[in-house]
Formats: sequence, structure tokens, C-alpha cells
Amino acid sequence: MVAGAGVIGRRHIDLIQASGRARLCAVVDPLPATAALAQKLGVPLFASLEDMFAQQASLQAAGVVLATPNHLHVPGALQCARHGVAALIEKPVAHSLKAGRELADALKGSSVPMLVGHHRRYSSTLQLARQAISSGQLGRVVTVMGSAQFYKPDSYFEQGPWRTKAGGGPILINLIHEMDNLRYLCGEIDSVHAVASSAVRGYDVEDTAVMTLKFASGALGTFTLSDTVASPRSWEQTSGENADYPNYPSEDCYFVAGTRGSLAVPTLRTWSYAAGGREPGWWTPFAVGKLQMEATDPLAAQLAHFCDLIEGKAAPIISVTDALQSLLTVEAVRRSIATGQTVALHDLI
Repeated sequence: MVAGAGVIGRRHIDLIQASGRARLCAVVDPLPATAALAQKLGVPLFASLEDMFAQQASLQAAGVVLATPNHLHVPGALQCARHGVAALIEKPVAHSLKAGRELADALKGSSVPMLVGHHRRYSSTLQLARQAISSGQLGRVVTVMGSAQFYKPDSYFEQGPWRTKAGGGPILINLIHEMDNLRYLCGEIDSVHAVASSAVRGYDVEDTAVMTLKFASGALGTFTLSDTVASPRSWEQTSGENADYPNYPSEDCYFVAGTRGSLAVPTLRTWSYAAGGREPGWWTPFAVGKLQMEATDPLAAQLAHFCDLIEGKAAPIISVTDALQSLLTVEAVRRSIATGQTVALHDLI
């Protein structure tokens, strides 16, 4: 069952329809326009989760995809937990730290499977990059550079004027994905220092932010975020995993450098000193390579994992508690911008 028939909800519906393991049993959405979709799909339509769960005995839904607006993620997950139905909660896990913590606390001791939809965790590109980093191929990671730089057209803001106000900027809309990616690749982030600007568009909300990151490992990182630059250096435009975006396969958005080598993502190009060669140093040429992988659709892989979760064959790749840490990192960025100070994540707990 899918709750929320917006853009991402319909993508989930398409994946379910194409899956050999899952079957769509209902759609939940209060908008009248969704009636035509439900009729086309041949499934019941409910205006709310409450209405759906009232018919649970006949529907026998084993899992719910919560593709609702952010502020409804926690209430929806709590309803699923009360009815013993597994949930795939779209990211972010909650619209605020307070709500996310309330959900985590409420789920303590619960056996109902809960998975958060940070679908990039299923990217074969990120998984291979993480494997290379964790295996020690790069040596000790020293620096990390990240970028999410793209241009949102004027029509994006005209269609959603709320995006020009507090909460509508790239920090809350886009940065949550990037911080989760960096945590997945390089481990936990201890502290952040960030500055932001709205100088280009002049809206109430930022259009650009730059931050420095300190990881628990001791590695240092920088990240540049902007939705107002003509740049191809974002995950969507470099990974090729979402056909809605033009793809620039020669570009990267992350660069991880260690004591023995470096790795660019998502091209997966590597630089290292040849074993048994000259003494490593800036006069010594690198051996240049590229990690090889077989590409998969992360959203399809996520659905397969959710089915495994429902069937008791796996534990969540990203739990509510794990996803909350990514939300905490974004909150630290916001606090740093507001105060002008470096913010340690442990001070927000």
C-alpha cells in the first residue's frame, strides 16, 4: 500500500507494479484527482491511513510506503507501528529533530519493521565506493570534498512559493541526502561550521551554503551546496541513476583522499602509487585506475530490501535511529549558520 500519490509516491507505485514480489493493495491520498489513478490501477482509494486501517482485515496489507509530506512521516509511522504493519518511511525520517526523536522513542522495543527511504544507500556506485574506503584501499582517509551544485529554474519557485520562505531552501530539501551519503562513505560527522547566502535570488531562504566538516575518524571535509549555479556537479547529474536529469558521466561530486590513494565518486576513478615503485611523493606518478561495477536501480533495490524486511529475512539497511543522525547533521548546519559558531553534534543530543 502506498500513502501519498505525489511524484515519489507514483514512482513507488510503478516499482511495485513491476515487481514480482510485491502487489499494490491500496492507495491513500486525500486529493480528489487521485481517484482516477486508483481506478486505473484497480485498487481501493482511501483519504487517510485511519480509513485504510479500518479496512485492514480485508486488505491484509503487509507493508506501507509512506510517501506523504514530511510532517506526516512520523504520525504515519506511528499508526503503522500500532497496527503491526511494516513501513518504508520516505526521507527525511521526520520534519524536525523533536518529531524524529519522538518516533525513535516510541519504537523502542517494537518488533514492527521500519525502514527509512534514503535510497542512495542501495546505489551500487556508493556501495562499491564505501567498500573501497572501508577496506583500507585509500589508507587513512584525510580529506573529503563534496558538492551539490545545480540550478533550480524560476518555475520551480513559481509553482511552489513556499520554497522562497524558511524551510524551502536547499539545506532542508537537498542537504539531507548529501549528509547521509557522506556518513555512509566516511563515517559519523562530529562537528560542522557553515555559512550561507541568499545574495543571488534575494529570497528569505538561502540559495547557497558552504560548510566544513570534522569526522569522528579525524578526517576533515568541505561541502558546497547551491541551487542557483550552472553546474553539473551534483549526485543527480553525475550518477545517471535518475533519468529525469541530464547526465554528465565524466563529472564527480565527491572526492575522498587518503594516505595511500584517492577516489572520485561517482566515476569511481582512483589514484594510487604503484607497489614496489619509487618512494611515494608528489614527484612520483600515480597509477590511475577505475573501480568496475554493475549498475542497479537503487529504488528497485530498496523495494526488494523492504520485501525482505517484511518477510523477516533482513534487518533495515537504514533504521529510524540511523536516519535521525543524518537529520541531526543538517540541524547542526542550520545552527552553525544561525550562530556563526562551530556546532558539535553531541551538543544537540
